[in-house]
Amino acid sequence: MKRIFQLAEYGFFRCVLFLCDTLPYSFTCLVARGTANLWWLVDKKRRIVAKNNIIRSGIETDPKRALAIAKKACQNMALVIVESLRSTDFLGDETIDQHLKIEVPDDIKAVLEDPQQSLIIASGHYGNWEVAGHWVSRYKPVAGITRAMNNPYIEGLVEKRKSRYHFRPIPKHDGNTGRFLEVLDNHEILALLFNQHAGEYGMMIDFFGHPAATFKTAAMLHLVTRTPLCFASCHRVGPMKFEISFSPLIHQTRSGNKNEDIKAILNSLNRDLENSIRQDPTQYLWGHRRWRN
Repeated sequence: MKRIFQLAEYGFFRCVLFLCDTLPYSFTCLVARGTANLWWLVDKKRRIVAKNNIIRSGIETDPKRALAIAKKACQNMALVIVESLRSTDFLGDETIDQHLKIEVPDDIKAVLEDPQQSLIIASGHYGNWEVAGHWVSRYKPVAGITRAMNNPYIEGLVEKRKSRYHFRPIPKHDGNTGRFLEVLDNHEILALLFNQHAGEYGMMIDFFGHPAATFKTAAMLHLVTRTPLCFASCHRVGPMKFEISFSPLIHQTRSGNKNEDIKAILNSLNRDLENSIRQDPTQYLWGHRRWRN
C-alpha cells in the first residue's frame, strides 16, 4: 500500500514538473503565489511563528505589518521552488548576464578559478539560495546538505535534476563523519546554510540581538582545514533577475581559544545574514523557529 501511494505521489510530482517546465513563467509564478496563499490560510501555527519572529527581530513592531511581511515571505518560498525548477531558462551561457548581477571580490574570484582550491560558502534561507548554488557550480562542483525526502522516487528525481548543475547533495543525517572533508579534499565547493536552529550541536550567537543556537560546521571546518570561507546571498530584484553577492574571505587567526574563534566567525556570518535580510525582509524564511528560548 505504501509503495502504491509513493508511486501516485511521484506521478503527481512529475505532472507538476512538466507543467512548470512548459507553461509560461509568469503563469507558474501566479499559481505558486496562489498555492502559497492557501498554505498561509491553513497553517496557522507557522503563520504565528513567522509574525513573532519578525517582531522579535525588530524588523517590524506592528503585528499587522509583520503579518504582511510574513505572508510575502511565504510567497517567496513558493517562488524559490519555481525559479529553481526553471533556472535553466536564465542560467545559460547566452542569457545569464541578462538575469544575474554578480559581485565577487577579487580574493573569492581567485579561489573559484583555482582548480586546486576548495571553498566553504555559508549562507541562509534568504532570496534564492538555490540559484546562487547553480551559478557558482559553473566554476567547480558544489556539495550541500539536504534532507532526504520521504518518497524515494521523488528523491531520485530531484537528485538527478540537481546533478545538471554539478550539485551533489549530502545527506543531513549520515554516519560518514568525514563527508565534509571529502568535499574539501576534492577541491569542490561546500555550501552550508547555517541559519536553522542547531539545538545541542550549536553555539548561542546573537541573531538580531537575541541568542540563537547556530551551527558551528562552517567555522570549525575553516579553522581545522584552513579552507577559505565566505558568506554569500542571492537577492531577487525582479522576475528572473537576481543579485548574487559575496563577502570578502573571512580570515580568522587562531587565538588558542577554539570556542572564541568559532564565536567570532559565527558572529560575522550572522551579521552578514542580518544585513541581507534588511535589504528585503519578505525574502527570508521567517516561518522557521530560529529562537527556541
